[in-house]
Amino acid sequence: MEKRWTILSADELKVNSLKEALNINSTICSILVQRGINNYNTAKQFFRPQLSDLYSPWLMKDMDKAVERILQAINNNQKILVYGDYDVDGTTSVASMFQFLRSAHPLVDYYIPHRYREGYGVSKQGIDFAAENEFSLIITLDCGIKSADLIDYANTLNIDVIVCDHHMPDECIPKAVAILNPKQKDCNYPFKELCGCGVGFKLMMALAEKLSLPDESYLQYLDLVATAIAADIVPIVDENRILTYFGLKKVNSDPNPGIKALMRLSSVQTEMHVTNLVFIIAPRINAAGRMDCAKKAVQLFIEKDENAALAVAEQLHSDNTDRREADASITLEAFEMIGNDELAKNKKTTVVYQEHWHKGVVGIVASRLIDTYYRPTVVLTKSGDFIAGSARSVTGFNLYEAIHACRKHLIGYGGHFAAAGLTMLPENLDNFINQFEEVVSSTITEELLTPEIVIDSEITLDLLNNPFYNILEQMEPFGPENMRPVFISRNVYNKGSKIVKDKHIRFVVGQNNKTITGIGFNMADKFDLLTQRKLIDIVYTVEINEWNGNKELQIKMIDFRLSMDNN
Repeated sequence: MEKRWTILSADELKVNSLKEALNINSTICSILVQRGINNYNTAKQFFRPQLSDLYSPWLMKDMDKAVERILQAINNNQKILVYGDYDVDGTTSVASMFQFLRSAHPLVDYYIPHRYREGYGVSKQGIDFAAENEFSLIITLDCGIKSADLIDYANTLNIDVIVCDHHMPDECIPKAVAILNPKQKDCNYPFKELCGCGVGFKLMMALAEKLSLPDESYLQYLDLVATAIAADIVPIVDENRILTYFGLKKVNSDPNPGIKALMRLSSVQTEMHVTNLVFIIAPRINAAGRMDCAKKAVQLFIEKDENAALAVAEQLHSDNTDRREADASITLEAFEMIGNDELAKNKKTTVVYQEHWHKGVVGIVASRLIDTYYRPTVVLTKSGDFIAGSARSVTGFNLYEAIHACRKHLIGYGGHFAAAGLTMLPENLDNFINQFEEVVSSTITEELLTPEIVIDSEITLDLLNNPFYNILEQMEPFGPENMRPVFISRNVYNKGSKIVKDKHIRFVVGQNNKTITGIGFNMADKFDLLTQRKLIDIVYTVEINEWNGNKELQIKMIDFRLSMDNN
């Protein structure tokens, strides 16, 4: 599929001013300016993160109320239940808060709802568990802001609730003792993009101060916070950048025994980066909730003994293998269904349904289908008497609005701009499929149906050397709003590229007197462009290839096409 190439630009005056202040390459200065780094001070904060730059937790609305109620529970020997969602953000939040509170107060337990029996967020079953076991305070993490009715129910049972959440509040705010959420309209906290574990971390910071505990009492959970930030795909800027930077340091020097066990099972040999947290640690934690019960993920993170942690990690590893098998077989079936449907070729949407598909992986399958067909996608399966599933969008298209427009065919739905979940009666499936296609067709543009590659800068290959790469490396940790820089070089010639393992291309390309090697994963279908022996334009990132102890600069190809200058 042809992709759109969009090359970013930057204000030249700002670039020159930054170049003067930093005395580094103007290409890097241009990328920094694009990312809002315009002067020496913002550059220093960016390149040299400091824990002392973290904001005071007391700036967050209701922090004083939350701390006061927790201290009251500790002083009066009341039982506290730490309640969190079943994904990475929720389980890391619960593991860190549970251990932190346990170190100061023995009467603490935790609760993770079952994905299929209880669903997302605060559940009636969870509140009943708290009542039956005489908990007088529940602290919710990564959920609760949309649970006004259930928090009312907890209040009728004389259970107080503190909400720690980062999701957008509705008009109806829960009647909780305290709500910690920087996205509240009247919260003056300077950084709005914390994940749930990040909000919990700020609460631990404030509690440590009041309990006269050392900084290490909460800093020891930075590796869990970094894992949550990476998995929840929140912007890695400002405070999240600091937390991720120091969290990764801990992952690489002194990781939580659970993270260490998952790294061992995944045969991690090199230094861990955000991408490793996203692709190695996160899927194994998420697999627990998708395939079975996410309590295992919390057990993994609170386990002090390395052998015991390894035993739990093996269960998660096994859940993840099951998840991968289910995901692969469902994806294959979905591809066959779409391939056999003549009408599907001209549609602007993909909706597929099989009643035997595993509920835990339909969202992943939707993302895989988008990789191939690139259009708003819904994957559905049977759930009891209903049909339920997940939807995923293409960049820039508001999926939630499209599903909202089809609400008369649905029993329930929820989500955001890029992803959603939905439930319907079986007899409404065809009506939903038709209306979803109608709504998307009338609102989506052709441009949004073409994948876009955003390119930071155009450069020549002779710029690719170790000093240049060393500065790029200092821009880590990479993630949303601070992605690994993408470059374009034009009129490059092929110097003997070849297909490896039937799917990938090992590139050797040159320009002027500079030659560099690279890899293009899953690009074998474009190899014939290289055999034409014509000039090409290449889009790529720069990385280090380590092989047998040798390190050398290489490029990782994202896309390439024939140059205009061949004509």
